[in-house]
Amino acid sequence: MPRLDRVVTLLLQQTCGRERPVVDLPDDLPLAGVVLHDVLSAPDVLALIEALDPDHEPGRLTLITRMGARRIRQALPPLVEKVAASGAAVVWVCDPMHGNTVEAASGHKTRYFDDVLDEVAGFFEVHRALGTHPGGIHIEFAGDDVTECIGGGHHNAESDLSHRYETTCDPRLNRSQSLDLAFRVAELYRHHLGAEGDV
Repeated sequence: MPRLDRVVTLLLQQTCGRERPVVDLPDDLPLAGVVLHDVLSAPDVLALIEALDPDHEPGRLTLITRMGARRIRQALPPLVEKVAASGAAVVWVCDPMHGNTVEAASGHKTRYFDDVLDEVAGFFEVHRALGTHPGGIHIEFAGDDVTECIGGGHHNAESDLSHRYETTCDPRLNRSQSLDLAFRVAELYRHHLGAEGDV
């Protein structure tokens, strides 16, 4: 069986108009997750869904949005509308981390906590407006008081990054930021459930 990441890469290349060989997918392909950036169009996403989950098996395919706080409210609605209209039973997950990564003046890769919160809020707003279900979020966090992301309740400043910047890859939320985000997600989800009751 081909590796899923290679299959998705080939499908993305085909879908985005690059010449690549067609990939025959096995019937027993496991659950799949596809990362959606703001450059993919609705037809691109629908083509990926048809290739990875042609039977529209509920829960088999997870669409993970990585659009950034500045783009999610514009880029996500047309994708959600078209996917919902297609009848595909996907799980929508927001990754508010990767689309909001910036480089600080110090050279540290970081994220502004307010941007992470804003992308999550935008994700919930879109699903609420369209009557669809926000399935979850993906975050990177540490249980320690690292200083890898800027902002939050303890006001980590850019000048604090060097104090406890311990990641070897991607900047993580610290304990306080993670809790702040968890409470915000709970509030957004309660609000979303209240909206579903009104429909």
